[in-house]
Parts: sequence; structure tokens; C-alpha cells
Amino acid sequence: MNQIKTVALLGLLSALLITASYWLIGGWGGATIGLLLAAVSNLGAWYYSDKIALAAYGAQPVTPSQAPELYQMVKKLSNKASLPTPAIYIVPSPAANAFATGRDPEHAAVAVTEGIINLLPPDELEAVIAHELSHVYNRDTLTQAVAATIAGTIYFLAQMVSYSFWFTGNSRDDGEGANPLVLLLTMILAPVAATVIQLAISRTREFAADTGAAKLTGNPRALARALQRLESSAKQMPMTGNPAFAPLLIINSFSGQFLSNLFSTHPSVAARIENLRQVEMELSGTNSPSLSSF
Repeated sequence: MNQIKTVALLGLLSALLITASYWLIGGWGGATIGLLLAAVSNLGAWYYSDKIALAAYGAQPVTPSQAPELYQMVKKLSNKASLPTPAIYIVPSPAANAFATGRDPEHAAVAVTEGIINLLPPDELEAVIAHELSHVYNRDTLTQAVAATIAGTIYFLAQMVSYSFWFTGNSRDDGEGANPLVLLLTMILAPVAATVIQLAISRTREFAADTGAAKLTGNPRALARALQRLESSAKQMPMTGNPAFAPLLIINSFSGQFLSNLFSTHPSVAARIENLRQVEMELSGTNSPSLSSF
């Protein structure tokens, strides 16, 4: 069901891009320009999204000799999930968080902060690593990169047209002026709608990654405890960085209350724990936790 929701949301986001381009630039020629911009941006996201995300948080690569316990934990879980062992990075930050990035399992990286290593006991840190490997397994990192790129393209188009609208007036190459009210509404609502859809995709994939982690470790309660600790920690010490990459993190990086669930990058911790309770009930009669069953 989560996969169907993700595909539907990505389709809706793409349709929004075409519609916004049609109205903002003008006709089907405008829609074509929007798609070409998206294609170029997505190509960049395909090859460089991992490097950009790691650089945004100042993540530093570590070798097995530099972080032997962390490396063995990632390697053990990767083998259990039938995944190549990803590159491992540590973010020099006291904030407790983690994320995965990369276009596919063969080009993946898992990054954890110094704060999360110091905060969580081994079983809970293992659950967090399993969550990130679930993202890699499901190629969520690529999905998020595509969603962010399309949403960013829509925002870029709206900004460019708004500058043109205010400084050069309402005109089109075909000589027909667009309805100023339609242009204004599109410039305002299209980026907002794109953000809402992008965050909805992020929230959907978090549930799937939690489920995958619980099945991989066979210990849903460890992840539930970790999420509670991380939520409490984030309120006291939020992780700083480019907000565009916030959907990659295991826990929302903002402190305080959210304005609305509609604009949150993650489901509530309470909802995620309830999901983990359901997974625990499903696992109660099996002895072979794995990612392949969902």
C-alpha cells in the first residue's frame, strides 16, 4: 500500500509540474520547458544527490579501523538484508540523528551523528541503522531526490515568473496575455502544493522504513525506544542544516511543535510507535525477520 501511495504522489507531483509550467510559462511550450528543466535537474540528482546531502551536514567518511563497532553493526545488518555494505559517515554534531543517501544500494551511504552514537544504547542504535538500510533497500533515497528535484523545479519556475510578472508585465511569446489572477494563484499555490506532496511522500516512506527495520532486527521495541529518545533530544538540540534535506533524517530536525501535520517532514512519533506495535503483533508468530516480506 505504501508503494502505491508513493507512486501516486510522485505522479501527482509530476502532473503539478506540467500544469504549473503550462500556466506560468505559457501553453504546451511552457510545459515542455518545465519538463526539460526537471530532466536536467533529475540527472544531477541521480549522480550527485548523495554528495550534496553528505556535504550539507558536514559528514566525514570513516574506515573500519576508525569506527570498528559501528562498521561491524552496519556490515552485519547489511548482510542480513542482502545489501552491499554502504559507505559509513559520521556527522560531527552533538544533535542526535541519522540518514541514508545514494541513488541505489551499490552507491549508498549511511551517516550518523556523534550525538546519536553517544545517546543510544547498542540495540537502539542498531534499530536506527536498520531503519536507514530499509531506506536503501527500498530506494527511498532516490525517490526523495526525485521528489525534491521536481518540487524545486516548480519553486524555481514560480520565482522566475514572479520576477518577470512584476518587472516586465504580463505577456507571452504567443501574444496572448494570461489571466493575472490565474498567474498569481499559480505562483503562490503551486510551490505550496509541491511541498505538501513532497512531505507526504517522505512521511509515507518513514512508515515503510520503520516496518523494515523492525522486521530486519526482529526487535520493534528497540526502534520505538530510540524514536522516543530522539524526539526528546531533537526538542533540546535540533540538527542544523539545509531544510531541503530534512526529509532524509530519521527524526524531524526541528524543535518545538509543528504548525501542522500537513507540513511536517515525518509522521508523529506516536503514530510511528503505533505502527511498530502492529508490526510486533505480526512478528509474534515468526522467527525469520527479513526485509523481503513487505
